[in-house]
Amino acid sequence: MTVLKKLLKNPLGLTGTLLILFFAVVALLAPTLAPPKWAHQPYRIPRYGWSAEPKPPSTKHPFGLASGQYDIFYGCVWGTRTAWFVSLVVVGLSAAIGVTLGSISAFFGGWLDELLMRITDIFYAFPFLAAAMTLASILGYGVRSAIIALVTFGWMGYARLIRSEVLRIREMDYVQAARALGVPVYRIILRHVLPNAIWPVFVQITMNMGSIVITFAALSFLGVGIPQGYADWGQMISYARDWIIGLHGNPLAYWYTFIFPGGAITLFCLAWNLVGDALRDILDPRLRGRIAV
Repeated sequence: MTVLKKLLKNPLGLTGTLLILFFAVVALLAPTLAPPKWAHQPYRIPRYGWSAEPKPPSTKHPFGLASGQYDIFYGCVWGTRTAWFVSLVVVGLSAAIGVTLGSISAFFGGWLDELLMRITDIFYAFPFLAAAMTLASILGYGVRSAIIALVTFGWMGYARLIRSEVLRIREMDYVQAARALGVPVYRIILRHVLPNAIWPVFVQITMNMGSIVITFAALSFLGVGIPQGYADWGQMISYARDWIIGLHGNPLAYWYTFIFPGGAITLFCLAWNLVGDALRDILDPRLRGRIAV
């Protein structure tokens, strides 16, 4: 609760929190804000024709129609749910894998630490976006394929971060005392080590919530990972790729095709970055004394 109070007292943290709450409300109210045309396929963006040229915002379509006559408002609203689902699942699984491997590696050390860290180095050697795009292409279309690809190449940072913290904490007197008393290893890790080493991971999680959405949007923009017509911000921008430069003498003729989905991505990522920066200032031991003053 103390961390939450400090977060809400921080202007940047409060701004980020309010933006996150806004996107959460949009995601929860998606069926009301943009009723699905097909009940069994709510993430399928409805089309209102086949023309390649976008149509400007109107009363019926407040955000306009993208190329192929896809409803931009529907795509943005339901794309919020996609962003939440992908970011929570990818970051959650990546953090769980990284924290588990990093903690085991650091606590036991020796050959096990060397083996796990060399495996981590191998995965680090692959460019994240290129590797995720390749794996998603191999696995085929679908949100599940994109999630698997992002998790496969997204856990290493958490492993490195938690390892450095556990290496420091395992030498503390209270950990050594627990070992001397014969406390089981799993209990030492879960009750004495991880609770004191996990805070930097929370900061990393908040930072990655936004970056994962950008990466997923990049996969969608490149036509990798999700099927055609699926409600996702990246795919909405993909429909605008031929219209971003507008018309001769009117470069912003089709501004609505990329401003709305692009703005959603920007604000979602900005929100998590603001919260992450505020949490880092609050939880950083070097700043904690100054904050208290």
